[in-house]
Amino acid sequence: MKNVELIFVPQTSKGHLIPILEFAKRLVDHDNRILITIVLVKSPFDSFANAYIESIKASRPDRFKFINVPLIVDHHRQSFEDHVIDLMETHLPLLKTVVTDISSSKSSLNSTTFTGFVFDLLFVPLVDVAHEFNIPSYIFLAANAGFLSLLFHLTTRHGETRDIPEFKRSNLDELISGFINPVPSSVLPSDLFDKDNGYPAYMMIAQKFKAAKGIMVNTFEELEPYAFSNFSNGRNPPVYSVGPVLDINCRPHTESNLAQHKKVMKWLDEQPQSSVIFLCFGSFGRFLAPQVKEIALGLEQSGYRFLWSLCMQSLSTPQPSQNDALGGVRYNEDMFPEGFTERIQGKGMMIYGWAPQVEILAHEAIGAFVSHCGWNSILESLWFGVPMVTWPMYAEQKMNAFKMVKELGLAVELRLDYEQLNIDNVVTANEIEKAVKQVMDDCSGVRQKVKEMAKIARKAIVNGGSSFLSIQKLIDDMIVSV
Repeated sequence: MKNVELIFVPQTSKGHLIPILEFAKRLVDHDNRILITIVLVKSPFDSFANAYIESIKASRPDRFKFINVPLIVDHHRQSFEDHVIDLMETHLPLLKTVVTDISSSKSSLNSTTFTGFVFDLLFVPLVDVAHEFNIPSYIFLAANAGFLSLLFHLTTRHGETRDIPEFKRSNLDELISGFINPVPSSVLPSDLFDKDNGYPAYMMIAQKFKAAKGIMVNTFEELEPYAFSNFSNGRNPPVYSVGPVLDINCRPHTESNLAQHKKVMKWLDEQPQSSVIFLCFGSFGRFLAPQVKEIALGLEQSGYRFLWSLCMQSLSTPQPSQNDALGGVRYNEDMFPEGFTERIQGKGMMIYGWAPQVEILAHEAIGAFVSHCGWNSILESLWFGVPMVTWPMYAEQKMNAFKMVKELGLAVELRLDYEQLNIDNVVTANEIEKAVKQVMDDCSGVRQKVKEMAKIARKAIVNGGSSFLSIQKLIDDMIVSV
């Protein structure tokens, strides 16, 4: 039988690159006819990408081919948001040329059939390129089925409220078909309230999703059954649950991270089982000085051991240090309560910057996870059976927190509607203490539910599991004409 080739176009930030390439590995492991070409635009904000890509090449040398698209950077633009604009405005034409060349060359080959594109969220405008060549386009969504429900909801809502399409802060709760409960406007992504930029961007993305041949979602049906039951209405593209897609064998460490990794794991090895609460808020989760002090006080008051990763990275600084500027604020000991660092000796550990999150969550000393509720972090926490406290920061994380607490009962609520870097929106030490004590309680119902979901997650990806069968159906649908 002929080989079939897919072109993947991923983002290179960790939260997107890892799940989409781990999914690519899963595809080729399912079917030895599948070959994958990966078109990459390297990011200046993630030194990890090169090492990870090399590990992928080494793992499947005969099944993957990589094509690098040169990165053109406007040095007057410094923020992550500006970097995304660079990608959209500058690199999409370059990517279109690469994809055009690949698709043209495949038309003359007899040994391999070019069967489709797989686009990451940022590159969904390339769905139009696929249509130009009459080639199927698929989208890999590193978020959950609830977020996909929101995108489908936007296209319906837009048609009904064309005069005032953007959301208002005063809106009533939204009835979104993939959610059991009405969704408060306070947990919707903040960009939906920006009528000039954010809302139009979301609408463009939602429309491209509707135009795709199929959508792969990094989740499993047992976790979000209500959402999946609402996708099968004949008005949406086929949706395939393919997760949890994780790099549980641990991503490669750079030399600069090895010392930190050894120090952290040694400290955890010395702690009792399930005794430590881990706090980590993603690559871009950061706090102003008053919030840092409240977290420190709350942790002390709780009486529990803790491991706290405090994001130090400045987007304009390639090599972050403890004195990096973050929004005009510098993290230093003056931000903590007086004597805090002395008092926590032996009971708490601070990590300034990068943390080996997967390995930390896998460690038997970890009893709970205070998280920004990025979807990858949620899946990792569920995989290792670690209960969560929700502290969302940005993007769709507030919706993720809402789903975990209100829809699924798999997390303890600290906040669902936190606004990052808002001086007037401080989570108090008492709130933090209360949530930490609740999640660390051995009798917590959340803890038991998470342990059960961990078992279900592991069953979903093995032969006969829901995601295993869904991936097989996806492959059958992709190559039905080959």
